[in-house]
Amino acid sequence: MPVPSLLAVFAHPDDESLSAGGVLACHAAAGARTAVVTATWAAGTQRAGELAESLRILGAGKPRLLGYADARVPQSAPGCARFCDAPLDEAVRRLVAHIREFRPDILVTHDAYGGLPGHPDHVHTHRVTVLAAHAAGLGLLYLDAGAPWQPNALYLATHPHSTVPLLREVIGARKAVYSVPDEQVTATVDVRPWMERKIAAVLAHRSEVERGALPGLIANLAPDARERLLATEWYIRHTPVTPASAQTELTV
Repeated sequence: MPVPSLLAVFAHPDDESLSAGGVLACHAAAGARTAVVTATWAAGTQRAGELAESLRILGAGKPRLLGYADARVPQSAPGCARFCDAPLDEAVRRLVAHIREFRPDILVTHDAYGGLPGHPDHVHTHRVTVLAAHAAGLGLLYLDAGAPWQPNALYLATHPHSTVPLLREVIGARKAVYSVPDEQVTATVDVRPWMERKIAAVLAHRSEVERGALPGLIANLAPDARERLLATEWYIRHTPVTPASAQTELTV
């Protein structure tokens, strides 16, 4: 059976590598089509260039950008609305166009908390992706966004409660850590075979390394600490989008 194609939708450059870099590399290595849509930062900016290098490493094609500004960095998309401020219907339509063009079997995005940090752009990306996952298959919605296409499954990148002590041990206390009960996790993926690619993709976000954000912390970790932090990815399978979703699963 062919490995299902996968379209990941994340808020910022580097989210794709930190949250789903292993699964993206795994699917690409197995011959599946993979791609990433990023909600913020515009073409021509430094971080968009870093994103292109990260995706090259992961085998996920070229950047697909929704074109909005980061909630906290107006210069990320000069003259454009902040993602959180943009009309919801407009953002959903833009994402639906990418879904219909790429025609993925699986969508992956942030969980409802927006992942560990709960960043407002992450939370909004979750909302927009859940709506777009359903809207993409409805032929009378967004007629200018391509022919209808219904993904078979939607997975939410997350962290279970049981991992929080380890995270605090490795990267120290953070301002906020959002996690879910362990029993809500439906896919636990060992990505150690793709760790080299995942770490290289994270470190490709050089500006984040230089400013001491999470990629910078990872750059300074010993190899064993990196493995403890990044060798497992966790996902929640969202309520099935279609009956066929029961047969469409992440490669583990």
